[in-house]
Amino acid sequence: MLKDKITGSKALMRALQAEGVKTIFGYPGGSIMPVYDALFDYTRGEKKCFDHILVRHEQGATHAAEGYARVSGKVGVALVTSGPGVTNTLTGIADAMLDSTPIVVIAGQVPISALGTDAFQEVDLVGVSQPISKWSYQIRRAEDVAWAVSRAFYIARTGRPGPVVLDFAKNAQVEEIEYNPQKVDFVRSYVPYPKLEKEAVCQAAELINNAKKPLALVGQGVELGNAQNELKAFLEKADIPAGRTMLGLSALPSNHPLNVGMLGMHGNYAVNLKEQECDVLIAIGMRFSDRVTGNLKTYAKQAKIIHLDIDRSEIDKNVKTDVAVVADCKESLPAITALLKENHHQEWRDSFKPLDEQERVKVIEPAIHPKEGPLLMGEVVNTVAEQAPDDAILVTDVGQNQLFATRYFKYHHKRSICTSGGLGTMGYGMPAAIGATFAAPERTVCCFMGDGGFQMCIEELGTIMEQKAPVKMIVMNNHYLGNVRQWQDMFWLRRKSFTKMMNPDYSHIAQGYGIPYAVVTDRKDLAAAVEKMLVSDGPFILECAIKEEDNVLPMTPPGMDVDKMMLEI
Repeated sequence: MLKDKITGSKALMRALQAEGVKTIFGYPGGSIMPVYDALFDYTRGEKKCFDHILVRHEQGATHAAEGYARVSGKVGVALVTSGPGVTNTLTGIADAMLDSTPIVVIAGQVPISALGTDAFQEVDLVGVSQPISKWSYQIRRAEDVAWAVSRAFYIARTGRPGPVVLDFAKNAQVEEIEYNPQKVDFVRSYVPYPKLEKEAVCQAAELINNAKKPLALVGQGVELGNAQNELKAFLEKADIPAGRTMLGLSALPSNHPLNVGMLGMHGNYAVNLKEQECDVLIAIGMRFSDRVTGNLKTYAKQAKIIHLDIDRSEIDKNVKTDVAVVADCKESLPAITALLKENHHQEWRDSFKPLDEQERVKVIEPAIHPKEGPLLMGEVVNTVAEQAPDDAILVTDVGQNQLFATRYFKYHHKRSICTSGGLGTMGYGMPAAIGATFAAPERTVCCFMGDGGFQMCIEELGTIMEQKAPVKMIVMNNHYLGNVRQWQDMFWLRRKSFTKMMNPDYSHIAQGYGIPYAVVTDRKDLAAAVEKMLVSDGPFILECAIKEEDNVLPMTPPGMDVDKMMLEI
């Protein structure tokens, strides 16, 4: 019996259904119109199986897909047209690649017969996206749709996750085929989950058992591997203090007794100094970013290095390891834990406390409890963190807002942070927060932005308005590109070259989009304004007038030794 024939566009709908897709972030255009016509029937009525979120810019679609993926643990999906539509997604694709975020970007393309003719809105998508994606593929025939989609999702979500790009030629969208479901669970030469080597596990356990001053560095790989419980069991059995990378902040609760703070250039003082004192350093699902290590020539030279990572290419890339455990940390952590002795490192852990106290007195208390002067970013973040629910999700843009927010927010649950780490993408915050609200509609989403980043994707207020997405937006307005301004003051003789911002009246912008708004200029009004924002239904914009020259501290100057942190300027 012959099957009914369907178009490649309808085949795409069925393939996305098969992958469990529920939410699509997109923007239509000429070369993807057949797909959008097919999508019409799948977003309404009895046949409805997708929510399509119309963004206001294609970059916003990819960041929203990233936010959705980071919070849900599922693959985010973006759907756009060819030419400028898909080139607008390249920043989001690169961002997802550097931060190991699983998204699939599906883009229209001119018909195969028109390729190479400089047809209207033609661009070599595979060529430009290959270096910044896990896989990039052009669908030229409708019969390849089911296979390509299944393969795309398999690659995006397995192993070290990342972005995949499908370039969907228009002729393949309209061709008719008999649809045959496909399930890809193997790709030759692609080994997403390396086999755990028992010898490496034994070597790692032996080093840890003999360590006097062990220190763990926890990265996002723990979150990506859903190994938060395995991490706690590992740390608690061997009594190992743990620092967290920015992307790994919610892998271990803020109030866990073994949490010793955030790593990196603007991380916590004690953990950064102790990296230069520990005798065994255990890196778990992190890549030794330059923002964590500082000067590699002097980084942790006294320590034996154990590196747990799913991606073999990260081993010895930046820091030479003594033992490499290449596997999913969901598997490697319990394997090592089983060989560990119950241990106690109280004296080592206590040695962090005087350094923590120095930071508290010199940096933290003045930042979150200032006695006079203009509002500070630290106190705004701290006030929100104290009032927000325990399961609140932090989303940030990039710049000082990101550094203050990640330092002073509180993390109690897994998958509670969305921020652009590797690429440092201004404009990421608002669309990522939209995606987060669709991933976890029951959780409060707090999005911190500077006045610069807020304006980079300000058009996504239209998406928030239309979807009534309950994003709590905190705009920390200091009329500067604050992070660049801080570096200019510190390293460029205070020559503030084009970092001063002339900003619009945000109250009028909020009014135009019909979004509730409040402004705080005096700290006596801050707590009440934050409470009003958090208890309100739907979206809210809270503008805070921040001290113009508020600085993020501590800080390790770029290229300096990691323990040369500055507590004051």
